[in-house]
Amino acid sequence: MKSVAGYIQRKTMLYQTGVEYGDYTMNHVQGCAHGCLYPCYAYLMKKRFGQIKTYEDWIHPFIVSNTLELLDKELPRLKNKIKSVHLCFSTDPFMHEYDEIAQMSLASIEKINKFGIPCTVLTKGVLPKSLADNKYRSDNEYGITLVSLSEEYRIQYEPFAAPIADRLASLKILHDSGAKTWVSIEPYPTPNIITQSLLDILNAVKFVDKIIFGRTNYCKMVTAYNEHNEFYNQCAQSVMDFCRQHHIHCHIKAKTMTP
Repeated sequence: MKSVAGYIQRKTMLYQTGVEYGDYTMNHVQGCAHGCLYPCYAYLMKKRFGQIKTYEDWIHPFIVSNTLELLDKELPRLKNKIKSVHLCFSTDPFMHEYDEIAQMSLASIEKINKFGIPCTVLTKGVLPKSLADNKYRSDNEYGITLVSLSEEYRIQYEPFAAPIADRLASLKILHDSGAKTWVSIEPYPTPNIITQSLLDILNAVKFVDKIIFGRTNYCKMVTAYNEHNEFYNQCAQSVMDFCRQHHIHCHIKAKTMTP
């Protein structure tokens, strides 16, 4: 297992998100060891506002040591306003091989659930089997990011994230236990980045309850692909058709499809 770079404290933890499918969120870690090179929107924003100076800073995460204390303070005040809490939008709650981060995430989910609030989780790590325990709410939703089945692609663009097979296996275990599962196919790469079958990816996750699909943004390689708008329109339609056929809830991210 790997160790975090250190500890920080914050004044607040829960906040409303502007993301279209989110409600409230929490980010109890600063940085992300997965080091994704899509580029990563979270890294770009943290660097833009001076919270992170370099990529090396970003991939050595700091854990927020007073996370649980902040939740104890904020949940009683916000519990009637919150529909769900998402872990996480600017970091990863189950960062690959960081057990201390995973334990803080599990403790946070349990605490939030005790206030009658469900959680949604998204990771490029491995979802712990313990999420299937009865102490967690049955309406929690557990998801992985999956934009390719290629380990070669994963190593190049998600260099320190969990292997794809491990992510899929952990998601299937939770599904088989009766938990709600989902997958985020975002940021999906264009064919000049990797040639692959979207249908193969969809078939690999056809057991899930929900699929979210979105394009790659902030990437010159995508805009250099002249047919990128048509490509994403076709992909989004394929995802919608697949989800309709398999009775899976589908969400196409805003601006993925263009007129």
